[in-house]
Amino acid sequence: MARSTSTTLPTSRVDPGLNEAAVRIIHKLLSRFDGSLALRLWNDATHSFGQRVGQVAPSFTLVLRDPKVLRDLVLKRGPIPLADAYFHGRLDVEGDLYAALGLKHHFQTLELTGRERAALLLDALRLAFMPARKIAPAGAVPTTRQFHHDHSLESDRAAISHHYDVSNDFYKLFLDERMVYSCAYFHAADDTLEAAQRQKLDHICRKLRLAPGERFLDIGCGWGALVIWAARHYGVKAHGITLSQAQLDEARKRIAAEGLEHLITVELRDYRALEGEGVYDKVSSVGMFEHVGLANLPQYHATVHRVLKPNGLFLNHGITHEEDGWQPSVDTEFINRYVFPDGELDRVSAIQAGMERAQFEIQDVENLRGHYARTLRHWVSRLEARHDEATIYVSEATYRVWRLYMAASALEFESGGTGIYQILASRRPDARPYAQPVPLTRRDLYDREITC
Repeated sequence: MARSTSTTLPTSRVDPGLNEAAVRIIHKLLSRFDGSLALRLWNDATHSFGQRVGQVAPSFTLVLRDPKVLRDLVLKRGPIPLADAYFHGRLDVEGDLYAALGLKHHFQTLELTGRERAALLLDALRLAFMPARKIAPAGAVPTTRQFHHDHSLESDRAAISHHYDVSNDFYKLFLDERMVYSCAYFHAADDTLEAAQRQKLDHICRKLRLAPGERFLDIGCGWGALVIWAARHYGVKAHGITLSQAQLDEARKRIAAEGLEHLITVELRDYRALEGEGVYDKVSSVGMFEHVGLANLPQYHATVHRVLKPNGLFLNHGITHEEDGWQPSVDTEFINRYVFPDGELDRVSAIQAGMERAQFEIQDVENLRGHYARTLRHWVSRLEARHDEATIYVSEATYRVWRLYMAASALEFESGGTGIYQILASRRPDARPYAQPVPLTRRDLYDREITC
């Protein structure tokens, strides 16, 4: 249950006509909701709305602490004002957060007559005269409006810092013990998150056919889980790069604790600053290329192609979008404003085409969409269970941003609006005939079960 962050405003101080205006707004906006919901107002009055009221019990209750949320919702339109109100504690959700997020689709598809819209506008303007609400501060909401998708070295470094340097201790609350911040790989529905993340790390290593003594590069190495796994279990000489100082510090601690400093190096470096040609036998990029920017993908692919040996393997694991490019929408605005500054996604077909233009040969493509939806639900559940600890490391507002973002993302993956793919490619050799860079079948990927 969400924590209350407000004081009660005596109803005697509120013009009854203003309360009635607010109720009219709510009725027009929610009476056609496909479901059943409860809404508790600032005066503790509770109303039920939806087309299934009386048929099913409400699965969630919206707690509206500030009537001016309604004004913003009408005047600014769309669900973004609701998210912002939730972050600031002016709106809360009790019960099923995933069901409450169904309001996004409701508001995006709600159709009103011209007369209804005019009445809504008049009532919304009346709410400007509502007395100010006293709401305890939830902390500053971490918005990212200063980013403009130019993807300069400085901008990308700041964007990565915004997202990943929140607090290592905060991430530890909901990630697995190895701090793998990317889609897990479930062999069964009841796998624990820890098991599924071990399986993902090993799946990547087997796809890359890592072998002892090979040089392995992980672009966007996070807190070091993959390079540690690859070095310990496959005997490679691994190198990881990141733009997050917090990640780098934690990765070095973990590498030292494993006694693997002779096999692993990590550094603070932009992918564009990678040096040499044909340096690495294998390259991975897991949950990183989403930050590159669509305009920069040719440079990204060219850089990987340059540092990879001929016939070497490259595994790109990343999120995709169901539409071409990164067009303005509620989803893109929310992600870029609150979570991933400068993040941009594209169709998987466009990503593959770009890799082929960079002279990569596509060897294998695997869709992990269902796995990421399950991963995100694990993360949300673990974060919610440790709410009080989370607010030791971050503000209540930041906690709410992450809770809402991950829950909404789970629903996006489940609906198919967002996807995630592992694309395995090889650098074409200069001479023909090409040597076979992978076995003739996938059997080697599944011959041995993970034992670690």
